[in-house]
Amino acid sequence: MHSISNDILWTPGKEFVSRSQLRKYISWLELNRKMSFKSYEELWQWSVNNIEEFWESIWQYFDVADHGMYDEILQGDMPGAKWFEGSKLNYAEHIFRNANDKHPAIIFSSETINKEEISWDELRRKVTSFADFLKTSGITKGDRVAAFIPNIPEASIAFLASCAIGAVWSSCSPDFGANSVIDRFSQIEPKVLIVVDGYRYNGKAYSKYDIVNQLIRALPSVEKVIVVPYLNDNQNPAHLLEECNKIKPSLFWDETMQSKGELSFEAVPFDHPLYVLYSSGTTGIPKAITHSHGGNLIEHLKYLHFHNDVHPGEKFFWFSTTGWMMWNFVHASMLAGATIVLYDGSPGYPDLNRLWQLAEDTGIHHFGTSAPFLTACQKQNINPGKDFDLSSLRSVSSTGSPLPPEAFDYVYNSIKEDVWLCSMAGGTDVCTAWVGGCPFLPVRRGEIQSRSLGASLESWNESGQPVEQEVGELVVTKPMPSMPVYFWGDTDNERYQKSYFDMYPGIWRHGDWIEITKNKGIIITGRSDATLNRGGVRIGTAEIYRALDKIPEIKDSLIINLELQGGKDFMPLFIVCSEGVVLDELLEKKIRKTLRSECSPRHVPDKIFPCPDIPYTISGKKIESPVKKVLMGKPPEASANMDSMKNPESMSYFVSFAREKTIPMLHQS
Repeated sequence: MHSISNDILWTPGKEFVSRSQLRKYISWLELNRKMSFKSYEELWQWSVNNIEEFWESIWQYFDVADHGMYDEILQGDMPGAKWFEGSKLNYAEHIFRNANDKHPAIIFSSETINKEEISWDELRRKVTSFADFLKTSGITKGDRVAAFIPNIPEASIAFLASCAIGAVWSSCSPDFGANSVIDRFSQIEPKVLIVVDGYRYNGKAYSKYDIVNQLIRALPSVEKVIVVPYLNDNQNPAHLLEECNKIKPSLFWDETMQSKGELSFEAVPFDHPLYVLYSSGTTGIPKAITHSHGGNLIEHLKYLHFHNDVHPGEKFFWFSTTGWMMWNFVHASMLAGATIVLYDGSPGYPDLNRLWQLAEDTGIHHFGTSAPFLTACQKQNINPGKDFDLSSLRSVSSTGSPLPPEAFDYVYNSIKEDVWLCSMAGGTDVCTAWVGGCPFLPVRRGEIQSRSLGASLESWNESGQPVEQEVGELVVTKPMPSMPVYFWGDTDNERYQKSYFDMYPGIWRHGDWIEITKNKGIIITGRSDATLNRGGVRIGTAEIYRALDKIPEIKDSLIINLELQGGKDFMPLFIVCSEGVVLDELLEKKIRKTLRSECSPRHVPDKIFPCPDIPYTISGKKIESPVKKVLMGKPPEASANMDSMKNPESMSYFVSFAREKTIPMLHQS
């Protein structure tokens, strides 16, 4: 059993509960379904015991605009469950139902721009223009629009326009290296590619001219390129446009903003692709996880209203890039009538007060971030509650990695004593959270408040039995509408099946270690697979290996990320040098430079160690998770099945490495 203290840090007041969106929904159930619930746990249990009735209630409560008519709520089971077959709808249409002239649609800020506002009228005009541009360019329902772009309003506009016409959206942030982007976009064969000339981060300008040219040459499906001159540096963007035009027809963003027509929405089937997100690439090329209009619509309506308690006109912020699912989730808050607050740049430039200054300047109600950001603020003694006016702030949300108990204390001691802390966990796989906030329940130190409505989540032990008050595998036993409709290009669903259903047939295994506490709260203790979670961003080992394979001095390599106490992590890289090569300062610099340019700054290891051999399975796969367990102090016999290894003797190095406490911080008590 986990030893974290369950001190109650916050309790919702009567007014907080009574005006919550969840309370309104329960009142609707009482009136329209003649149901009553004594507790949130009872409501959750009903939602997972009666999933068809629950999801139809969401459909009816939010008055989903259906341009067809569904025959059944649910057909089949996992994997491959079909929801609301026969319905026709559009995700963007439901966002624009909230348009008004009282609140801006978007507030944008960056390292060089203090604050810009975009009204709902302006957003509608620009989305209309880009949608018309796409249609006149021959883009039709199901075609892909890809963007290599920062977290700027142009990305939001292009996404909503693509969504409106039934095109499929996909984006990567410009801190990704060329190969990482190509690995993703080449799978979906986009017809339109949106690019920027560069971006700024941590006070520095990064030109992307060379990478843009690589992308266009590597994506033969692209028919048209749109250049957003965002950096606008000494290299004239006109030069980039000229270079792009040598490869594919290209134009500036402003040239797409010419139409003055009316915005219309293409009604598409419930499971029609909305956007493609990507896995981290742990076992090869990143999985192209395809999400649907209908599935994300009703899930996001549920989560943003009931678990984040977003109200019309409130300002919703989450620090993210366009390469993380939280960017998509930010836009989901518009379904609740929120104003989205976008920030492009480093959260630590010029210092860690930057985002708290943004919260004051814009009056943010819901502030979303990651555990590492909060722990970094804590370590630097940042005191937002004292230094800034956070009177508008209602909730602080955290995701990406487990939030340590000390960070819970920090939120209430240094940010705001009466704020609602909504720690949550889910993932790219479902573009939402399995577990998160509940406006009816107290916040307990170190615990996520509750399981989300409609999420039949359990913790299973090694025997496949549900357990509570002990750590087990996070599993989901019943389908949810926002589960991927498929992986793009995975024609026989082999990768889909292998990703979630190999361990327990018909049961979704997510890859997290979790504990359901005696209070029915959730504690996540880390990843149960080999995915690296670096600074709240999932990173695939395969991406790192692909970059390292280009360095002739390296024969083989293994990368591990270790989650430590206090929200810290440590990512060592182990390399086998080529014959006659030794790991010296020059090679270390080459490795770091390669990973930074080929992948991203987050892929750069904390320390590099030479080792004699890398462990492999008999089938030829690198063994990562067992090595991680050994490094975290577990005995080797409990960490790896030596019989399944091609070279079991290779594990002895890592056993000795852990025993000798080569990384002292791993063994702090």
